[in-house]
Amino acid sequence: MTSTETLIRALADRAELADLVARHSLWIDEARYGKTGQLFTDDVVVKSPRGEARGIEALIELVRSGHDTYVRTLHNKSNLIIEVDGETATVWAHDIAVFVIDDKTEAVAAGIARYGARRTEDGWRFDRLEITPVALTEALDRAL
Repeated sequence: MTSTETLIRALADRAELADLVARHSLWIDEARYGKTGQLFTDDVVVKSPRGEARGIEALIELVRSGHDTYVRTLHNKSNLIIEVDGETATVWAHDIAVFVIDDKTEAVAAGIARYGARRTEDGWRFDRLEITPVALTEALDRAL
């Protein structure tokens, strides 16, 4: 590959991985569980404050066990660091999430997401996710 082709490939990989992170937030917030295979490998391993999951079905069950208890959630990921190493990659992101408890209260959480990814025939997919909590509020009265 020429240096231009190599640069284009690197930029395309970074763009696809950043898009996967954004889609992960929408996957949670809009319960897009039918699209799980477009984000994660079948053998995905997840570790979060809510527990651990191996495989897509266990991942969906883990996410639903926590997020389905809220009226709505809104995740916002930022400060992405993407390191591609051939056919694998690691992505770090800060995650701020709002959990709407009811029409008068919500809670806010902050954490760091560390994704492992690998290139598949269908593009990049996450095969690992570890969420490290940083902060979590008690229920807050809604100001708006």
